[in-house]
Amino acid sequence: MTTDPGTEGFSRPASRRRFIGGTSALVAAAALGPSFLAACGNESSRSRPERKTGDATGKLRISTWPEYIADGFVAAFQSSTGLVVDYQEDFDDDEEWFATHQAALARKQDIGADLVVPTQFMATKLRGLGWLNQISESRWTNKKNLRPDLLGAKVDPGRKFSAPYMSGMVGLAYNRAATNRDITEVADMWDPAFKGKVTVFTDLRDGLGMVMLSQGSSLDDPTAQTVQKAVDLVKTQNESGQILRFTGNDYSDDLISGKAVIAQAYSGDIVALQKDNPDIRFVVPASGGTTFLDNMVIPYTTENQAGAEEWINYVYDRTNYAKLVAYTQYVPVLSDMTDDLNRIDKGLADNPLINPPQATLDKLKHWPALTDQQSVEFTDAYRAVTR
Repeated sequence: MTTDPGTEGFSRPASRRRFIGGTSALVAAAALGPSFLAACGNESSRSRPERKTGDATGKLRISTWPEYIADGFVAAFQSSTGLVVDYQEDFDDDEEWFATHQAALARKQDIGADLVVPTQFMATKLRGLGWLNQISESRWTNKKNLRPDLLGAKVDPGRKFSAPYMSGMVGLAYNRAATNRDITEVADMWDPAFKGKVTVFTDLRDGLGMVMLSQGSSLDDPTAQTVQKAVDLVKTQNESGQILRFTGNDYSDDLISGKAVIAQAYSGDIVALQKDNPDIRFVVPASGGTTFLDNMVIPYTTENQAGAEEWINYVYDRTNYAKLVAYTQYVPVLSDMTDDLNRIDKGLADNPLINPPQATLDKLKHWPALTDQQSVEFTDAYRAVTR
């Protein structure tokens, strides 16, 4: 019998976002799981709430990203519900996961998971293929706590097939002591004063999205022309020597060492960096930044629909969810989290990178699901510059 890794506390040892980017080397992260998380045998039945006829029972198999759950969270869920959870930290890359399970899903065969946590574009793709079950409204009573902007998203109006889990901002990080001025625009990256000290993401969506927005292009309906326009700008800046290098999550090393003074960055990482260096700032450009959103979804091959819905509803309890936010340090998908975050640590609720004001949220844009042709075309165009 095993339990949640670690002990009580909310330190976040790794960034979930570092596993996004499509590199096969990340398969090694599967060594972190799966771990079987069983309910403790000496748990008194009287410590659990009374179960009703029709309540979820049995084993719930979850497939998700490494380092994406608070210590003790799974054990608390098991104690509360009586379900046994097989919590697998084996979701390392959306496209790799899809390639692994596509054939089985097409044949409606079990994929070893009742609930998975893909990024929004993959959740949308799965829904379009008809491979997701609808989430029962009657069991998901805490759905009312979801942020209105996410509830009304075009990718899944009313959130019938996808339950947002955690979000994060993609913006600009900079060392205020080195720039000697505030950074507010994407155009600031191209200031000759910072030549050779700027890093840009290799990931298409995270790297190119804010550049496209700065050019007045829409992310709602990207085209080959708008993508190429942004690619051309990045190419020009790279050939001029403005860009130090293209990065994954390792951009933080350059910020810390001083090799870079401006970097495209993920909000959750900067929360950690600021603890050691308060001169490091994070900003969503005035023209807009992007946001990543991971969703809990139920494959239509699930063997425990009710158990998956019970997990989703448990996560959506604000008190429970505050523990997840405290651990991951990402942006909550639930509204009105200030009081619950304050009960854990007032600093969490006051931190605009964890609990951003609405004005910041309004500047964040989502990429839509791309067709296979768009994905290949756009990625190849950007890769020609970043490799």
